[in-house]
Amino acid sequence: MSDQDSSTSASQTEGEFDEDLEGKEEKPRSSPVPSLSSFSSSLRAVIRIKLKYQAMKKRRQEMALALGGAGALTGAPSRTSPKIFTFDGLTPNSLPTSVPSRKKRRRKKRVLFPSRGRPRAPPRQEHSRAQYCLYLLFGIVFVQVYNAIENLDDHVLRYDLEGLEKTLRREVFGQQGAVEDLLCHLKDYLSTYVHNKPLVVSLHGPSGVGKSHLGRLLAGHFRSVVGEPLVLQYYVLHHCPQEADALQCGRDLSTLISAMVERAEEEEKIPLLIFDEAEHMHNEILDALWQLVTSKRSNEHLNAIYLFLSNLGHAHITKHMLHNSSSISMAMTASGRHSNLIKELTPILRSTLKKLHPLWAEVDILPLGLLEKGHVMECFLDEMTREGFYPDHTNIERLAGEIEYYPAVGGHEYSQTGCKQVVAKVNLL
Repeated sequence: MSDQDSSTSASQTEGEFDEDLEGKEEKPRSSPVPSLSSFSSSLRAVIRIKLKYQAMKKRRQEMALALGGAGALTGAPSRTSPKIFTFDGLTPNSLPTSVPSRKKRRRKKRVLFPSRGRPRAPPRQEHSRAQYCLYLLFGIVFVQVYNAIENLDDHVLRYDLEGLEKTLRREVFGQQGAVEDLLCHLKDYLSTYVHNKPLVVSLHGPSGVGKSHLGRLLAGHFRSVVGEPLVLQYYVLHHCPQEADALQCGRDLSTLISAMVERAEEEEKIPLLIFDEAEHMHNEILDALWQLVTSKRSNEHLNAIYLFLSNLGHAHITKHMLHNSSSISMAMTASGRHSNLIKELTPILRSTLKKLHPLWAEVDILPLGLLEKGHVMECFLDEMTREGFYPDHTNIERLAGEIEYYPAVGGHEYSQTGCKQVVAKVNLL
């Protein structure tokens, strides 16, 4: 069947369809309506197009079936069914050998950057403003602490405590432990100018162990650093020998100390008040001192150093050292011996002194021990050098042998009078 036949049949079908429609139109109607005629003409056109489309579709289906059954047209491509891939016919030998085997490559640990840009640093994290304020606060605190330390050092350097320590170690014999404790009290107190109470220290020991000598050395040193008006050496037997004048002596002493501390407050210095032979003080004088030490009237009375020198409780010190000399090791240092002495004697001395006057309850007690024969020989050597004598060891040993000693206990030979007779014996040479 050719294309010409198909077109001829299609035209004939259309002609027949048109004739049928014309025959139907020629039939007369009883009541023609103009609106319905226009509607019928459009409906006829739609029906005509639909019939024409169905006829063409039917003929094409018949032609496709006829071609598939009779064989393909000449020149038409032959259709083949699709093939399904399976692994049944594949063997290891059938694989192509030309494809090289891929080696496993180890991944390199490297950072890959975008192709369009350079290596970029990670984005910065914004810091809080409070962090900078915290750093500023740390800086301010550090500067304040540093300035405070510098001021403390300057305040201590004003009193030249290092020079005082060298002087006491060179001039005082047999009392190195007491000297160290006294210097610790002074360093702690003089490191600042603001105090809540005055420093009150009381040195107790038998006669001749160096109490007055230590007081003279301290007075001479403080005169050189704070001046003569701010140092007081008070000898009771000299300044107030009569007991009848004790009340007036107490008033005068209180007035004098008040004037000294007021002047020291103006000069921003700390005065030194030394009371030698305190065992001879009358109760009226002790009352006046007790009021000054314990009063909270003004700040200037809190910035002062009171040093009492007395032989109160010397019997307890002598008895303790003689009875415990056997337990004291020769290899023990002077500071170790004195620490044991303070630990064992301080409660005894404090309970004894409290019964005498309330003032002794406010003091820091430092006991001074007995001097041995070697210490007495050092006293002779120092005095003879001062007087210009040749320091002959034989002569010094002879002079030291003339001093009275307690019976030797545990290898220790203690002097009964200490170095009190050294000056008199050197003057007889």
